[in-house]
Amino acid sequence: MYFSTLKKAVIIGSGFAGLSAACFMAKAGWDVSVLEKQSTPGGRARQFKDAGFTFDMGPSWYWMPDVFERFFNCFGKKVSDYYSLHRLDPTYRIYWKDEKMDIPADYEELKKFFENIEPGSAAKLDKFMHEAAYKYEVGIHKLVHKPGQSYSEFLDWDFVKGIFKLDVFTSMRKHISKYFKNPKLQQLLEFPVLFLGALPQNTPALYSLMNYADLKLGTWYPQDGMYKIVEGMFSLAKELGVKFIFNSNVSEILVEKGNAKAVVATSNNQQQPTSNTYNADVVIGAADYHFIETKLLPQNYRVYSDAYWNKRVMAPSCLLYYVGLNKKLDGILHHSLFFDSDFEIHGKEIYTTKQWPTDPLFYVCAPSVTDETVAPAAHENLFFLIPVAAGLEGDTEEKREMYFEKILQRYEKFIAQTIKDSIIYKKTYSVSNFVNDYNSFKGNAYGLANTLMQTANLKPACRSIKIKNLFYTGQLTVPGPGVPPSLISGEVVAMEALKHYNQN
Repeated sequence: MYFSTLKKAVIIGSGFAGLSAACFMAKAGWDVSVLEKQSTPGGRARQFKDAGFTFDMGPSWYWMPDVFERFFNCFGKKVSDYYSLHRLDPTYRIYWKDEKMDIPADYEELKKFFENIEPGSAAKLDKFMHEAAYKYEVGIHKLVHKPGQSYSEFLDWDFVKGIFKLDVFTSMRKHISKYFKNPKLQQLLEFPVLFLGALPQNTPALYSLMNYADLKLGTWYPQDGMYKIVEGMFSLAKELGVKFIFNSNVSEILVEKGNAKAVVATSNNQQQPTSNTYNADVVIGAADYHFIETKLLPQNYRVYSDAYWNKRVMAPSCLLYYVGLNKKLDGILHHSLFFDSDFEIHGKEIYTTKQWPTDPLFYVCAPSVTDETVAPAAHENLFFLIPVAAGLEGDTEEKREMYFEKILQRYEKFIAQTIKDSIIYKKTYSVSNFVNDYNSFKGNAYGLANTLMQTANLKPACRSIKIKNLFYTGQLTVPGPGVPPSLISGEVVAMEALKHYNQN
């Protein structure tokens, strides 16, 4: 323990970053309370059940299994103490206009796959992956654990020595095209950048570490769904003594002389709402950073202006469809990417012109292919996702239906099966839901884009420079978007908070 008496930490939000921070603060001997707006933990990774179907509401890709294992190991636990994993093979399927491709999980098979498409590319893939492995080792095991408080953090000899090997100043597009000329292989390798929230030409080639995560470390599935991760972390937090207050809307952070003294929250009980004040020695904001700054703090304690926030490059929002069928489909995979429309046009509509897409790429997850618990017997569970620009106006039911019809026709065409008449359940979710449920800035789904000018120290800081004991974690601060980075973000901010109190 760091202290002889228990100090109080109040954490706002119970997404992956909030759960992670809560666990590390509790491990250090703190009295930890987590305030959560929703009735269950998980934030964007919540789950809902309806009509016999179980839907993961947010993340559906399980990458970087070592990051999850490391998290639980920090508490003397293992992933297998909380959930079991299954590696998907084939990893996923890509549908092009003229053909479909199944990406093999086995690396030797993957090399043959590349060689068949572009002669000579198997050897190039080895070299590409060797570089990506180095970036993964440095990026995931060193760089993402930096709190981004000063540039001196990056002046260790290993980093300086390897700066050029990390390709920080080269774009993903340029880096990939140096090795592979086939457009389909290029797009296959550019696709993970969609999770980072920027176009390949604007994303540092450092992030080819994502290709290593994808093609070498593999895509996994937690039995019973992605929500098992949340349940595991929630269970661990409770084992460590963390208290959770659900259905709790935070309305204010009380500040005195540059210190956050307490957090005020109102219960969501509509019949008898009650206001409660939670005293704090440290406050960790694991909810939307912009919301906390602009809605919970007095004006004079804000660090970033409206102009600053409006200049941020946001990762996308999404149009989501949770669909239940009363039949099974033949020959589909757990993950399918539909690249049958123009990648460049859709990318520009997300990041440049910021408009509703004309002919979008989309993704379909069918967890019932792998897991019979997520749908009734002889039924199928489908999750459709269309990336769209953050901040879009006009998110109407009519628009959602129009896009669903578009992608449904394409889906039926490519799988050569009809499903429209077999839909017995459908729920939609998009920009306005992200705002209402998560106070999400511009309705974004993934956070801040990982462009060069929004990396490390150039992100909104994980510690307020105006309030000594206010810290931030999650996808709008270091290290960035994604589930594994969120776990790391919670650890990083907890260590910063503990260091602050250890020095005072």
